[in-house]
Amino acid sequence: MIAGHLRGSRLTVPDRPGLRPTPNRVRETLFNWLAPVIGGARVLDLFAGTGALAIEALSRGAAAATLVERDPGLAAALVANLERLKASGGVVQSADAMVWLAGAPRPHDIVFVDPPFASGLWTPAAQALDRGWLAPSAWVYLEAPAAAVPELPSHWRMHRQGRAGALQFALYRVAAGIR
Repeated sequence: MIAGHLRGSRLTVPDRPGLRPTPNRVRETLFNWLAPVIGGARVLDLFAGTGALAIEALSRGAAAATLVERDPGLAAALVANLERLKASGGVVQSADAMVWLAGAPRPHDIVFVDPPFASGLWTPAAQALDRGWLAPSAWVYLEAPAAAVPELPSHWRMHRQGRAGALQFALYRVAAGIR
């Protein structure tokens, strides 16, 4: 269920093995943390899956959201949900996130990194994002299994973190001018 101006909207999502939507309570916590900076933000949702994070960001005032999803069925569902909800500003890229990040970078203000847990892509995604995909003082949200220890760039500063069962989540702020 989405909050913001699309409050109460439900997303239509195909059933896929390993698809793990961010729990509602975690999403609510995340968007409370992001409330002061979400308005007008350019958002990137890597490994978009259900698209709930990006669609909620648009619902709460983000100017634009790029949703990257490699599964063609999920990508089609994302396009359909954006159209059905009239969530303007959302663009779906049907591509592998790591291949897509190898393209020409465009800076984003907020990035959601929630890869499939079995993939171990937190560290490679962080390194790729650090090559021009992050605006100065960008915010990066990471979601991972509680036991995971992603290696992140040293200039990413922990802002807030939490746990929900076997899930850890954290919001980082990229220190401006430090690379």
